[in-house]
This record gives sequence, structure tokens and C-alpha cells, in this order.
Amino acid sequence: MDSDHGTHRRRLMGFSINRLIPNVLTLAALCSGLTAIRFALRGEMRLAVIAIIVAAIFDALDGRVARRLGVTSRFGAELDSLSDFLCFGVAPALVLYLASLSDAGSLGWVVTLMFPICSALRLARFNTALVADSPPPAWTGSYFTGVPAPAGALLALIPLMVSFEIEAAWPRHALVVGAVLIVVGGLMVSSLPTYSFKKGRIPRHLVLPSLLGAALVMGMLASSPWIALSLIGLVYVSLIPFSWTAYRRQTSKDRQAEARPAEVVSLRAVDSGPPPRD
Repeated sequence: MDSDHGTHRRRLMGFSINRLIPNVLTLAALCSGLTAIRFALRGEMRLAVIAIIVAAIFDALDGRVARRLGVTSRFGAELDSLSDFLCFGVAPALVLYLASLSDAGSLGWVVTLMFPICSALRLARFNTALVADSPPPAWTGSYFTGVPAPAGALLALIPLMVSFEIEAAWPRHALVVGAVLIVVGGLMVSSLPTYSFKKGRIPRHLVLPSLLGAALVMGMLASSPWIALSLIGLVYVSLIPFSWTAYRRQTSKDRQAEARPAEVVSLRAVDSGPPPRD
């Protein structure tokens, strides 16, 4: 009777609200991604892009909130991956197809299909890395393998965002949009290390300049949001060579550190010489 009473009591207690908050944020991102598709079907491309950006904001919050509250779970990770696939793989591709690539016929649809497929492959690789037998070094947490899905969606939408600001036909041309979509899809499934900006720390003497830079970015977003977002995406791409160089430098240091103990052991064996004879 006591065990039955304890089980009934645990059922009544249920989960704390803190455990539900990250999943609610993930569902909010999923709803934003679905709403982006709805806006695109109605021809409201600006609202569709805004909905994808809102989904990216919710996606950035859910993981951080879960870690802060200490309520990370496998269920939340899987839900987040499914949300990312729709919000940053399917939704941007459909928006760009309806805005531009539909003019290219079957070839435009093939290019459209490629982007969510690359997004799915990237997310599958990320999920399998989470359950790897041997955990990677701690410093690798500062890098992603390939461009993450939210950043990929932002980069893919740059031609469309530029077309919102300038009155020209070339940003929405199927060749331009298709080329950008193919390049970004390739970056998502590539093995290039990219900065994750999760564990970065700002030196004390750079705090005020960083705040000034953030204020300038906010001012640009308020005055010319689409150009500002496009420039942010281009700056992110320009950082990839630096992240690749830093990653290789750290990898080289790890290899040298692993080689030193083996060298010390071999030198000690040589110095000790043959064992003494009786």
C-alpha cells in the first residue's frame, strides 16, 4: 500500500514548470517556422522572413534556458532537432522557391530539395556526435562542424533580404538564389569548424568597445534591418577562415601534447640501458 501511495503521489506532482519552459520555447520556434510557410504561400515574403528570424531567436533561447535551469533532456534535444529541420531547412527553402526558384521549373525544385536534405544530414550528424563513445576535447565546444542550421537559413535568405531594400531584379533571380542555396547547403554539411559563440569570453579591456559595436548594430537593424542582417551574415562567413585556422592550431597543440609522453617514455628506456647481468 505504501508503494502504491508513493507512486500516486509522484503522478500528482508531475513535472516542474522549469522543465517545460525550454520545450515551450522550442514549440514557439516550430510555430514560427510553420507560420513562415503560411506567409510565403500568401505571398507575404517579408513576414515570412521575419517569422524565420523569430524562430531563430526562440531556438537560441531554448537551449540556453535549459542549461541555465539544469533541465536538459534527450526529449528536448530531439524536439529541438525536429524544429530546426522545419524552421531552418524546410521553411527557408519553400520561401525561396515561392519567391524565386519556381521560375526555374524542375531545376529550381531540385535545388530547393537539396537545402532541407543538407539540413537533415547536418542535424543527423550532430545528433550522432552527441552519443559518441569517446567524448571530444572540451575546447571543441567552442566550434560547430559546418555552418549551423539557423545561420544557414539566414545566409540562404540574404538575396531575398537584399531585394527588400533595393529595387533591382537580380537579387531574386533564380540563378543568384539557386547558387547561394547550393553554397550554403554545402557549408552546412561540410566539416569546416565554425565559431559557436557559446563559450567565448570578452576581455575586460574590450567590454566597452563591444558594447559600442552592439549599439551600432542595433542602430543599423533599426534603420535598415534587411541590409544589416545581410551584413551580419557576410561577416559570419568571413569569420570561417579564422575559425578554421584557430581549430587547426589547437588540434596541432593537442597532437604535440599527446606525442610528448611517448617521447619521454622512449628516452627513459634508452637512458636506462640494458638490465644488469648477474
